[in-house]
Amino acid sequence: MSTTRDAVPADSEASLLLVAGTGRSGTSTVAGSLSRLGYVVPQPEVPADETNPRGFFEPRWVVDFHKRILDEARVRTNDLRPKAVRSAAEVCARPELTVELTEWLRSQRSNGRLVVKDPRSFWAHDLWRSAARANSLPMSFLTMLRPPVEVARSRDQHYLAGKDAELRRARQTTSVGGWCNGILVTERVTRGDRRAFVRYHDLMGDWRDALRRADEQLGTGFMGAVGDAHHPVDDFIDATLNRSGGGWEGLGIHPDLTAIADEVWAEVCRLVDDPSDAGAMAALDDLSSRYDALYAFAADLTLEELKVQEETHRRALRRAQGRNQRLAEELEAARRSLPNRLAGRANRAIARVRGR
Repeated sequence: MSTTRDAVPADSEASLLLVAGTGRSGTSTVAGSLSRLGYVVPQPEVPADETNPRGFFEPRWVVDFHKRILDEARVRTNDLRPKAVRSAAEVCARPELTVELTEWLRSQRSNGRLVVKDPRSFWAHDLWRSAARANSLPMSFLTMLRPPVEVARSRDQHYLAGKDAELRRARQTTSVGGWCNGILVTERVTRGDRRAFVRYHDLMGDWRDALRRADEQLGTGFMGAVGDAHHPVDDFIDATLNRSGGGWEGLGIHPDLTAIADEVWAEVCRLVDDPSDAGAMAALDDLSSRYDALYAFAADLTLEELKVQEETHRRALRRAQGRNQRLAEELEAARRSLPNRLAGRANRAIARVRGR
């Protein structure tokens, strides 16, 4: 949980900074740092847990709002499907959602500089843009970047410990696919916005340098009063929490996918120095097409397996329904026979009384 709750001075410009980035990429660390640099995390927050002991710095309302959208769209937080962005956009286009988010932002506007972090936010980018515009809130994006292999290892370490090898290998693959899709979509939908990209290792190594560069790109001035003197962020950032180093060896992920992931990482890192690098954006567009083609190939290749699994589940469901039907019939027969048994017992009792 945040430990800094000082309100932004009344004369500060109200604004909205959305922290984007895939899960396990340092979004909590940067949001917690920004909360110590004058930004306000709307309350209440999602509480810390063993996977993130220093806190998530995620507004509870925002997380619940995004979950409702993704549940309806049948999209997962780290969805690796290229078509997932269209599914989410279709739900986000509903006018009542814009009204709901606009009203919530209006209720938070008096807090001044708002920082909203949730790894699901990029699925609802246009919705946030509309709500911010309706509230006359300048909006900008800060996207955290962490090597895909480290994200995969971190997710494996925190969420898959103790699971069988086959499941872990499958989830590692979906983690990398979700990282590729998430980064490619985030970069594409934020073009034209005020944005900055921050590498996780830069933040952990020298947060002043990393955030000062981002501040200059965003033009927000949150680092203006920060010097070399000891700062609360120095106490907050703990470099020992980075325990997911290493390469692709031992993960069992197909090299075609890791090759795309490594190239996406290399190109998106060019945006750290220049968020409008046209060459990097063109390369990322090409990589997006390659990722889409790889996903389509994988879907075609596994179609028969999916059909077999679907038929197996369907048969199991029919058997279960048959058993449930037989059980229901037996219970109904027992219910119907109950009054007759009771009546017979009563008649026998009456006969015994009369015979005395």
